[in-house]
Amino acid sequence: MGKRHALASPFDAFPAGISVPRLAISASGKGAAGFKAGSLLNDRHRTFWTLTLWADEASMRAFMTSGAHRIVMPKLFDWCDEASIVHWEAAGDSLPSWAEAARRMRDEGRPSRVRRPSPHHADMAFAEPRLTQGTPIRPSW
Repeated sequence: MGKRHALASPFDAFPAGISVPRLAISASGKGAAGFKAGSLLNDRHRTFWTLTLWADEASMRAFMTSGAHRIVMPKLFDWCDEASIVHWEAAGDSLPSWAEAARRMRDEGRPSRVRRPSPHHADMAFAEPRLTQGTPIRPSW
């Protein structure tokens, strides 16, 4: 599953002391049952991508509706001016490349609801991500 979140402003709605990478990692599922691997990409212009690999769809969905993910995701409505998600079934046990995730986000993804969407939010005409090495997110069990 891939997600992309662009923060509307560096000053919008984040409580003091909250680190976006720490928040993304805690909401990515690293301690959840069925989580196999993940990566966080700190892109340009306050944009963050997460990419996660799950044992099965049931594990992914259970995580999405519980814990940190369930608490944080509704806040994106106010925090972001762009947000999107894509889900696909992958063969094997390794994460796809960021280029593959970006391609799938454009071709198969859907925008999430945000309060103040950017002009490119609905058509997902976001800039190509900075294809650097992401920060690995490993299971914590």
